[in-house]
Amino acid sequence: MFKYIKEIPPTAGFALSARDFLPLPGSLERDFQGYLGAAKAKITYSGTAAFYFILESLKELSSKATVVIPAYVCPLLPIAIHRAGLKIQVCDINQDNFDYDCRKLENICAANKDILAITAVHLAGLPINVNKIKEISQKQGAFLIEDCAQSLGSRYQDGLTGTFGDFSFFSLCRGKGLTIYEGGAAIVNKKEYVCILENKIKQLSRKDIVSELVKIIEVFGYWVFYRPQLFWFIFSLPQEFWKIKGDKIRAAIEYFDFNFPIHKVSAFRQKIGHAQFSRLESEIKKQRQKAAVYLEGLSNTPGIRLVKEEDGCQSSYPYLTLVFQESRRRDAVLHKLRNSGLGGSQIYACAICDYEYLKPILSSGEFPNARFMADHSLTLSTSVFLKEKDMLEIIRIVKLQ
Repeated sequence: MFKYIKEIPPTAGFALSARDFLPLPGSLERDFQGYLGAAKAKITYSGTAAFYFILESLKELSSKATVVIPAYVCPLLPIAIHRAGLKIQVCDINQDNFDYDCRKLENICAANKDILAITAVHLAGLPINVNKIKEISQKQGAFLIEDCAQSLGSRYQDGLTGTFGDFSFFSLCRGKGLTIYEGGAAIVNKKEYVCILENKIKQLSRKDIVSELVKIIEVFGYWVFYRPQLFWFIFSLPQEFWKIKGDKIRAAIEYFDFNFPIHKVSAFRQKIGHAQFSRLESEIKKQRQKAAVYLEGLSNTPGIRLVKEEDGCQSSYPYLTLVFQESRRRDAVLHKLRNSGLGGSQIYACAICDYEYLKPILSSGEFPNARFMADHSLTLSTSVFLKEKDMLEIIRIVKLQ
């Protein structure tokens, strides 16, 4: 067991300090509005809740009922769409990155006149070709929703992710950069939609004192345990339990309740997020520097492809994704990194249609690129806790396995 005790977090979540708990003038909602130039920002219980409120708002604006999502994505997206009473249409991704296969996306939209919205997911902090997706959505008469759960601070051409869609949402969950342990932000980029979203949140969201007290306690727990010396006990130990039980989806922390919470977030937790916002750009700079070490050390390594930012884009790099030609080699490297406590992980265990518990709400289909990504990729941490010697060891393990 002792080889596990030191564990690097697999993603670049912000480490909290005592200063983050001190009250400061300003608000987290105004931070998001000013940073993004948004018409309105509303802090929500989670990124999923933010997406759900946006979907409920769109139902007031259109009678269409189908939402398009990529085939390699967090299970919470289809869960939120289902809870909103809408239909789910899945589209495969590219072979080389997390962007939609736009030819397939265009074919889907041409064949289905019921498309309410297309969800543009900036996975791994990597901005996708949002201009092309926006062009497709406008041609279809559909709304564009940007999923920026992992891309706060990333840039596409001359703008920040989250500023191109009609709506966007961010996650403030633990491990996703700026955090209030569990939280999200719903963003409106057009003034004419502000009242609709605000009314929908007011209608659906309620105070839950007990739930919020639990989250406040968990924030303090995150402050204590989110460090290499203790992280194993709250992250890897539960994973080991579910592995022993033979449940790989729960072990990957990818089993979610369909009745996810949508309670209001206390002013106390919002202030914690506000206190962190001023260091957003400096933290992203550190993440990019760590990603650059991997990119230099692993470029031109046979049998490995690095999923990196496109020209004209700037990723926040909460982690870096590698895609292996051979799945057996991926498995060997992932096993070695996990046993070494060096933060190796996966994004998602399956293509979205292959999660057994989601099959009742998703239609089956052929999604070869998403399935290849699930079977052949792993992620390297860009955590603030990584030392130079850790990164050199990670590079050595990847090259030698």
